[in-house]
Amino acid sequence: MRLQPENLPTRSDFVETVYNVLVHAITDGSLAPGERITQEEIAAQLHVSRSPVLQALRLLKKDGLIEDAPGRGVQVAPLNPQWVGSLYEVRGALDSLAARLAAQARAKIDPAVIEQGRLSTQSGDLKRIIDADIAFHHAIYAASGNPLIGESADRYWVHLRRVMGAVHRGTLQRSAIWDEHQAIADAIARGDVARAVLLTEQHITRAKTNLVAQLTDKLAHDMAGA
Repeated sequence: MRLQPENLPTRSDFVETVYNVLVHAITDGSLAPGERITQEEIAAQLHVSRSPVLQALRLLKKDGLIEDAPGRGVQVAPLNPQWVGSLYEVRGALDSLAARLAAQARAKIDPAVIEQGRLSTQSGDLKRIIDADIAFHHAIYAASGNPLIGESADRYWVHLRRVMGAVHRGTLQRSAIWDEHQAIADAIARGDVARAVLLTEQHITRAKTNLVAQLTDKLAHDMAGA
């Protein structure tokens, strides 16, 4: 485990920053599923006291990103394909609602969001690819006019980012995803509510099927090699 402390502010309340550093380490795979972590090690690497680390770990545990380790201490929570499938069911409901409201408003999704998404796929940069995907869906959340959709979705995106990173690491995102995104944006701009919702549902179902299958295969492969 190696954490980056350089962005820590010079103030006494480090809880939020320590939390964000740990979330990033978990989602990008620096902290792997099942890896045991300790307050002492984190505090030493980030040059903070144990108190904000303890509070940050409590928040991570509440979010389901870490869990109690056998014996004592905590570890990074494993990736569970069934649970990931459940996440996608909730995300699908939120995304469909956002697409419906955005289409009713005939909202225009900034073409630059899709352009950047296509460029990210060509770059092969995993973080950039995932960031671009998230940016597109958040653009629809914003276009829906209902701020609760984005706030609710953010709770699940941290887990989805982690899964996407795990299964796509070393592979490229299929470019057809951005054709799907473009079609959704076009339907929203036309005010075609039924089409926008249908395309969104198909997009999420396809993503769920692909990611759950890849995650299942990855976990089976990892266990076989253990």
